[in-house]
Amino acid sequence: MSHTFRVDLRGIIDLLSHHLYSSPRVYVRELLQNAVDAITARRELDPSCPAEVTITCGATLSITDTGVGLTETEVHELLSTLGRTSKRDDLGFAREGFLGQFGVGMLSCFLVASSVTVVTRSARGGAAVRWEADSSGNYTVSVVDGEVPIGTTVTLTASRGSEHWLEADVVRPLVSDYGDLLPAVVTLGGAAVTRGERPWDSADDGEDADLTEYCEQVFGFTPFEAIPIEVEAAGLTGVAFVLPEGVHPGTRQTHRVYLKRMLVGDNVEGLLPDWAYFVRCVVDASAIRPTASRESLYQDEMLLAVREELGEQIRDWLIRLDAIEPRRAGELLAAHHLGIKSLARSDDEMLRLVERWLPFETTDGAIPLRQFRRKHGAILYIPDVDEFHQLAPVAAAQGLGLVNAGYAYDMELLNRLSALDGPAVARRVAPTELLAALADPEPDVETALRLRLSEGAAALDRHDCDAVIRDFDPVSLPALLISNAEQQRKLDTEQTAEEVADPLWAELLGQLTAGSDTSRPEQLVLNCRNPLVQRLARLTDPALVELTLESLYVHAVLQARRAMRPKDTAALNRSFLELLDRAVGGK
Repeated sequence: MSHTFRVDLRGIIDLLSHHLYSSPRVYVRELLQNAVDAITARRELDPSCPAEVTITCGATLSITDTGVGLTETEVHELLSTLGRTSKRDDLGFAREGFLGQFGVGMLSCFLVASSVTVVTRSARGGAAVRWEADSSGNYTVSVVDGEVPIGTTVTLTASRGSEHWLEADVVRPLVSDYGDLLPAVVTLGGAAVTRGERPWDSADDGEDADLTEYCEQVFGFTPFEAIPIEVEAAGLTGVAFVLPEGVHPGTRQTHRVYLKRMLVGDNVEGLLPDWAYFVRCVVDASAIRPTASRESLYQDEMLLAVREELGEQIRDWLIRLDAIEPRRAGELLAAHHLGIKSLARSDDEMLRLVERWLPFETTDGAIPLRQFRRKHGAILYIPDVDEFHQLAPVAAAQGLGLVNAGYAYDMELLNRLSALDGPAVARRVAPTELLAALADPEPDVETALRLRLSEGAAALDRHDCDAVIRDFDPVSLPALLISNAEQQRKLDTEQTAEEVADPLWAELLGQLTAGSDTSRPEQLVLNCRNPLVQRLARLTDPALVELTLESLYVHAVLQARRAMRPKDTAALNRSFLELLDRAVGGK
């Protein structure tokens, strides 16, 4: 024995309000959508028919359209049956020119209404029909006597607690938001509420369309540029507004999206590639799919194709800007460098634009890579920000040019530049290379210092550090700490081998470090030109020599911005307190 499902209308309304729609405000969108679909259907029968939607607010809300209207049979099929899409298709309400399927959104009215009345007369003939329903799922259909114009009037009676949703002050901005671009004259209280045309259409026709003012109205900023965009396969047109100032790359990238001129949402994500976070779009499309709530976009192949095509159009605009207005291109890169650097990782033309205009931090200041190459030939870079800041003053004093490649995407861009122009164009510099560029000290100074170093060797032994004597600028820098990453890894491996209990694992770790360089992971480079180091060479107290060396080591660690180990912190406290004790007349 077969049975038919029963539908609990109250349960469905609760589902819509709490799980599908973000707010009851969508009922306005559904009413407008039905009205415009009805007008579209009538214009297929009579292209000269008016396209008018009239809304009145008071004790109830009424919306009247000049659309095709419904016959009594269609009322039963469209308004009183849930989910029968095939029948709606048969009646002609699912073709490409329609925003949706007539009557599908009628249930949303019960989000704010206790009862809904529809009075309609079909352009195909027949008597006018009244359909009345309440939120319990009961409805009646009756024939209306007298003259009723062709079209449909929907009247809502507010449910308890929802009266404010039907007030004119609430309805007017909702109509303006959802229906601003609809191809119909929408009036409320006798005044037009919508503009009825897309602002970028008049710009395409060569008329004076103030897209700047439109951007200020929609997004609240004055754009750096308004870029026309179009994706023919998706029936998409619109305009992309470039932000005038930099924003954090993690900022939500949202856009205002219309589907067949009906607003889907003004915070829609996923329309552009991630790198284009500095662009906001307003678009109208016909072939992209909304989600069930019609408040965001469905992630399908069409949306992926749209995203890729729009990214290409913004990229092409950037390249044209560089060719036509190079200084503005430089300003744009300065404001939105992260997004453009991200694109340059996979795009050669954008890489050249970055090379010409984007300032990088160097020992010569913030300058573009091309300017740096003209002066120094090869791009020598350091991939760590703190290491660059430590070595840059010394390198600059020796006339050695360095680039800071420690920021996002810098290493990838320099590697791509080497792949395009040859490996000699850019290479990473090890700190030990800088050590080789420093001058040797005077023999007598070196001899005196080596004697002091032997007396205070215990101070540097505690930190696995070797001392090196050099003569370099700036004079104000007494010591420079240079780390050997390979030796640091070896030391870590040896320490791990001592701690593990498994003899086989310890033996394997020992083999990994066997036969490698025996130098220590850090070198303290003493500057013989510095007055403090010169006075160190003349000290006669071995305890003071050791204290001075440890103080210089800790100072160099702080200058290098390296993380302080527990023994470094202990050395800092010990050397400070002992020097203070000596200063106030202690030992």
